[in-house]
Amino acid sequence: MKRLSSVFVIVPILLTSAAAQNRGPVTTDPAVYAVSYVEVMPSSRSAAISALKDYRDASRKDDGFVGVEIFEQAGRAAHFVVLEKWADQKTFDAHGMAAHMKKLLTQLDLIRLGGYDQRPYRTFAVGSTPSGNDRAVTVVAHVDTAGQQVDAPGLLRRLAEDSRKDEGNLRFDVLQQAMRANHFTVVEVWRNEKALEAHAAAAHTRQFRDAIQPVLGSPLDERLLKAVE
Repeated sequence: MKRLSSVFVIVPILLTSAAAQNRGPVTTDPAVYAVSYVEVMPSSRSAAISALKDYRDASRKDDGFVGVEIFEQAGRAAHFVVLEKWADQKTFDAHGMAAHMKKLLTQLDLIRLGGYDQRPYRTFAVGSTPSGNDRAVTVVAHVDTAGQQVDAPGLLRRLAEDSRKDEGNLRFDVLQQAMRANHFTVVEVWRNEKALEAHAAAAHTRQFRDAIQPVLGSPLDERLLKAVE
């Protein structure tokens, strides 16, 4: 999978409803995504980058591999995010038992400050995969609501449809967490910062924020990340 950007933003959002939490993802797409977070000792940053790159390169040889991207939080060295996509659950499970997966966890265990926090996701509203460029900007939003007053999944699907029509949009995908169907992660790619700024100011974006605001379960937590090549 091609690198799409050097900037990654994560905004947590969460949808609470007993019924929603017990519902599995509604999708016929067998693809499995994984978003992983890990923080290591600053003095071990280089060792962590080397281990993550080795893992990425070895994973490319696994059956069902679609892509692995590595990001580091801007302004907070040694905080990493790994974004993966696999063809289906079977190949994802097999990959999880691979020697290079175990090797990565062993290497990180010696230098980590927190656990290797991996969350599996399924397709919810995914468009075509773009061909990115050096100036592209990526935004990832994890949405957290605490009420049933609005149809959050419907709002997210509509936001994706509208945003793909915005000038400079290269990708706008919504993923649904596999284990907790009330959690969603949004992955956006924009041609440049100007396009992202225009999208943020667009009427449909502001309407989405106004509609979701009353049920947000926590303040928006934005994190800028840079790609690890």
